Parts: sequence; structure tokens; C-alpha cells
Amino acid sequence: MVPPSTLSGVLRARDVSLDPDVLEQYSADLSFAHRIRPECVVRPRTADDVQRIVNLARESGTPLVPISSGPPHFRGDTVPSTGGAAIVDLSGMKKIVRVDRKNRVALFEPGVTFGELKAAVEKVGLRLNMPLLPRASKSVAGSLLEREPVTMPKYHWDIADPLGCVEVVFGTGDLFRTGAAAGSGTIEEQWAAGGAQKEAAGPSSASWYRLIQGSQGTMGIVTWVSARCELLPRMEESLFIGSSRPDPLMRAVHWLIRLRLANECLLLNNTSLGLIVSEKGPDGYQRIKESLPPWILFFTLAAYDYFPEQRMAGQTKDMIEVTRRTGVQATRTLGSITAAAFLKTAQSPSSEPYWKLRHKGNCQDIFFLTTFDKLEGLIFGAQQCADAAGYPASELGVYIQPIVQGASCHCEFNLFYDPENRSEAERVRELSVAITKSLIARGAFFSRPYGDMTGMIMNRDGASAAALKKVKAMVDPRNIMNPGKLCF
Repeated sequence: MVPPSTLSGVLRARDVSLDPDVLEQYSADLSFAHRIRPECVVRPRTADDVQRIVNLARESGTPLVPISSGPPHFRGDTVPSTGGAAIVDLSGMKKIVRVDRKNRVALFEPGVTFGELKAAVEKVGLRLNMPLLPRASKSVAGSLLEREPVTMPKYHWDIADPLGCVEVVFGTGDLFRTGAAAGSGTIEEQWAAGGAQKEAAGPSSASWYRLIQGSQGTMGIVTWVSARCELLPRMEESLFIGSSRPDPLMRAVHWLIRLRLANECLLLNNTSLGLIVSEKGPDGYQRIKESLPPWILFFTLAAYDYFPEQRMAGQTKDMIEVTRRTGVQATRTLGSITAAAFLKTAQSPSSEPYWKLRHKGNCQDIFFLTTFDKLEGLIFGAQQCADAAGYPASELGVYIQPIVQGASCHCEFNLFYDPENRSEAERVRELSVAITKSLIARGAFFSRPYGDMTGMIMNRDGASAAALKKVKAMVDPRNIMNPGKLCF
């Protein structure tokens, strides 16, 4: 353990906390992770601070758990897995280093939230390709590093998008930059030469960002990232399509994305959509839910600076042809919800309280990647597990996000429960394990494993786990970076 006096020597005293109440806040989250209290919390302000902390931890063998988002946390990755750990809270590193409209890229530190970055990029006519309703305290860098799905598959070319470059301090204490940022000179010198830190691949033929993404802080601590942005549209048209089954909607999704018509494009069941738009408690949620079809596709058409009216007219004509051919009908209103109002909601962080906590106070998420042909069977399997466990399938939230130009999709199940009800919480914990096992047996791919099922998921691919351990041994030989997570 790094002595607190030593940490206070390299950081400001106020940036090192031993307060028992503060430590208790970091000892658990809203997941089912076991409670372990850290030894201290450090709050670096610069990349130099981070490098000094890592070097001290490496010398003393102190485990480090990096955190960039504010509470609440949901997945157990920010809770220490071993005693004697130091929390490295990066949420105070809030500098937006650069917003470059010409190259459509922003560079920023890990403490910057979606609300903060959204306001900054919109000032120059750009927008973020955001995940669906991130919580207000969510770090943009944290979301990018976790590969959270974004709502505009039209601009999602690779599973890593919209992540650009990364600056990271590995467990060795070395500062490393990926992608275009790994070129010669300082970042400022690269800007002077026309560089934009937008290309993710590199240095050389390696794609180091793929090892840092999804690693849950087990490789190093990121001190800034860059993200690709898109232009703000001049005109937008928002539409819903309702259905009793997801399959007809998926056929429409295929053509809307293939013809590059849809900007935002996502599917929700009526449970999730009702909770997202309801802010008036359980009664309001039930009324909204009952007014909706079981499945809802939401999408937008967008036109930009040049000939926006003509472009919107052409896209509308093509959209009508797609819906006619796939046997569905688009509308601007479903029940009491207008598509235009939902667009404003979907393009911003969640209002408070966070939408997943409004119904019962807590939520356990199960998410995975799959292809459209397997989707309906996987949903049916999850609903069967829920009914068998006494959890009404109708109360299961479902979110389907097409990704990578519609080549596959992220599917997410939300199990809402009362954390004060121990029997209900235990039933949801057991149900989440049962659903995960059922989904694996049916071919679901868990690319981002968290919690109790991580070991079983990682050990299904022994070759990949062995390769990751070799990389870990190179960049973190003393295993100080969030030990106990993933296969480490």
C-alpha cells in the first residue's frame, strides 16, 4: 500500500482522502458485487499526476481502481476485487482540450460528461453519436472505453466507433498514445502540422485501442480520448413504427440502414419506452405502457446544409417505399408520445432520477451482441426464464440497438427490482445468471462481461484469455491495474 503521506507528497493534500464515509461510498455499487472498502481515494488533476500515482503503486504493489464517471455505478467494475486498493477518481479531470469542426473530432479528459461535451460540440455545429440516455454523471471517455452502443448506426463503421485516439498510462508507468496521436511530436505540434488525432488504428499495424477498450481499467489509466463527431442536421423528421413482434421492425431496420436513410435508429419494448418517457411515477408509467404496442421502432431522417428540403423530400419518399415493402407503417405519434419529443429525450443524457431507477429503485442489465436472425429466439428464451422465475416477462425491459451499419445488434434486457426487498433482489440475481446461461447456449455473444458471470464467459475462449494475459504481463507486470477483473 502506498503510504498516504507519500501520496500527499506528489498530489495536493485535498486530493487524497482517507475519510471512512468517503471510502464507504466506493466500497460498493448498485450491482451484486461483493463489498470491499478501498484504503484511500486519490483524485489526480493531470496526466503527470496519474503517472506519479501509477509509479508509486507499481513500486509498492498497491492495486489501483480507475473511475471516471460519477455515481451511481451499476456493473461492479469500479468496486475493488481485493483489499488494500486505491481508487483513482478521474472525474475531476474535466478539460475539453479541443473541438475541431473541420475534422469533426473532439479531444477531452476522462471526467467530461455527456452534457458537458454535448454543449461544447454543438457550439461549432457538431453533435455526438451518443448511447441511449446515459446518466447525467456518465463519463464520455468511460462510455467509449466500455464500447457502449450508440444510437446512430449509419455512422457506426467499426465496433470501436466513435472512439478515436487514446492517451494511457500503462501499469508500467509508461505514457502511451494510440492511433494518429502516436505520431512524432507533441499533440500541439501535430495540430500545427494538420493532425487531428482522429484515426484509431496504430501505431504501425497494431490496434492498441482494442486492448484498452473493454479492459475495465486492467491495462492502464486513460488520461484523454478523442471521439469522432457528426454534423448537426438542418432538418430532422422523427417517426415511430409499432408492432406486436420485433421481426417486422427488424426487416424495416435492415432497409432503412442499408439505404442510409435513418440517423437515430433503435427498438424498445413498451416497458422500456414507457419508463423512459414517464416521470410521474408508477401510475403514469402504466398508463403510457398500456397505450403502446408491444414493440416500437424509433428512427429519424435528417438533412444538412445543402438543399435540405429536397434531401428530406427524397428520403421521405424512399422511407415510405421501405415501410410499404416491409408491411409496416410509420407515424409521428404513438399513444400519448410524439416522435419529435422522444427525439429530444434521446439526444440528451437522462433526466434525474436516472430512467432505469425510476420504476423500483434499481436495475440489473444483461446485454450481448447478436445477429438479427437469432434475435427473436433469444428474446423468447429470456422471457421463458423470467416467467419460470416468477418475474413477469411483461415487466422485462428490452432495448435493441443496430450497430456497425446494421450488420449486427446490441440487445439489452433490464430487470427492474426493489433493492430494499431482499427476496426480490436475490430472485433477480439468480434470474440474471439463468438468463445469461440460456443466452450463451442459444448463441449470444457477450463481448463486455461484468460481474459473477465474467469467469464463465471469458473461460469459454481459452486462447483469447491466454493472449490477454500475455499482453497484461507486458503492460502491467505487477498486476496493479484493477486486479480481479476479467480473466486477471
